Amino acid sequence: MPERPASERPTSDKIRCDACPVLCYIAEGHSGACDRYANHDGILVRLDPLTVIRSAGQAVKFLDSGSDAQDWNGDLVQGDRTFVTAVGAGTTYPDYKPAPFIVSQEIDGVDMVTVVTEGIFSYCGAKVKIDTDRHIGSERAIIRVAGEAIGHVMTAEYGSKMLSLGGVEHLTGGTKKEGRVTCDALLRLCNRAPVEMTVDDGATLIVQAGQPPIINGEAEHLMRVGCGSASIGMFARQWLGHADEVVVVDDHITGVLTEHEAGKGLGLPPSGIRIKGRRSTPGRYFQVANPGTGWGGTDIVDPLTILKPADPAIAWPGLRLLMISTTGAQYGYFELDAALTPVPAPIPEALLASAGLIADNCEPALCSVLFMGGAGGSLRAGVTANPVRLTKSVKDALTHVSCGGAEAYVWPGGGITFMANVMEMPLNAFGYVPTPALVAPIEFTLRRADYAALGGHMDHITPVAQVIGPDTRLLDPGTGQNDPNDSRHYGWSSRSKDTL
Repeated sequence: MPERPASERPTSDKIRCDACPVLCYIAEGHSGACDRYANHDGILVRLDPLTVIRSAGQAVKFLDSGSDAQDWNGDLVQGDRTFVTAVGAGTTYPDYKPAPFIVSQEIDGVDMVTVVTEGIFSYCGAKVKIDTDRHIGSERAIIRVAGEAIGHVMTAEYGSKMLSLGGVEHLTGGTKKEGRVTCDALLRLCNRAPVEMTVDDGATLIVQAGQPPIINGEAEHLMRVGCGSASIGMFARQWLGHADEVVVVDDHITGVLTEHEAGKGLGLPPSGIRIKGRRSTPGRYFQVANPGTGWGGTDIVDPLTILKPADPAIAWPGLRLLMISTTGAQYGYFELDAALTPVPAPIPEALLASAGLIADNCEPALCSVLFMGGAGGSLRAGVTANPVRLTKSVKDALTHVSCGGAEAYVWPGGGITFMANVMEMPLNAFGYVPTPALVAPIEFTLRRADYAALGGHMDHITPVAQVIGPDTRLLDPGTGQNDPNDSRHYGWSSRSKDTL
């Protein structure tokens, strides 16, 4: 950016930023509290450049609402066109100002409009999926960062633990420190950085989007193939002729081969091996042990501790017993002695291969982070002077919502409450303001005629060719990586502050 002549510089060395309610006064050569805007030679500049995806993914087919749409396949985003994201676009404050960019582009004869803005989200959070069987803490247990509560453990899903982090109660409803820590943790998570957190009466976690979870200092590698019962259903044939009984240890449903329908279907006789816990349907047992970080998400180290004495009327000396976990990572092979006590024995090659087969069928353990936000009245006013019309347009599938170019799922019911996968967005797509709140990109794409019908800011529509310039950051689709030829830099480092 060329330097302004001294005669044209303002007399004051500070300028006021009106991009958010904080209204910082920024000195020459410095950035505001959010690290997003700076004073460059007396001019307020946005540190992060406007980001454009060279070609975007396709949207779902939308409902037709007029004769001009008959030859249109409903592809709003259009995979073969550039897509202007809201990353680096800037925000609107006060609320009635039009969005920073309202971009028009003709696609196959259909005049489309994309309204681009970085929303200030006080009502936002992250839903985190951690692929692991390890016990991290009880449902509803508080999750803390730097000692401050930022969320809680939710109900577990198949092979995964779920976390609900952030939200307005933590951002603004607690102490000032709780709000700052929550905002900082959300910012790092959504920008794909690692965050260390603890669960009350549970584990210490390091969570990073797209990376394996680290639980109590140990990285997870595999997500379980299924519960103990499902594992038997999938792999019973692998054990036929090589074991007389197989017990698949799992915190939720431990499976017993000969009692299970899969074993009966293969003609296996009862073994007399008996399991502690609460019997459900045949071959399925609940609560065989406490949750933990041992076999199959239980607290056991020695699998024999879940066995009752074998039934002497059914079991026999020499009975071959395989005990294995739902990832195949832990296994033990035993044979019953004359007293019907399981004794460790060398595992046959065929059973060792079955453990490898189970592991091969396990997916890599990853952390998934979905940003969740509510697009309220302030954000919608930047799109239309009649905000409720935007909500109705989204619900009527006339307006497509994306987040940094990523497909967004819009929840049913009132408002525009959406979720998006941070791994599908450009790197460093999120910012913050110290109110505290996250700043997240959001785009609304619709036909120009529909935009006019909902009362859009038609006078502020700009052709896409006038928006994309030398200061635009160009990304390849799906990578989220910066253009390697992009060397623009104002001399500041965005996201430079360690804490808020």
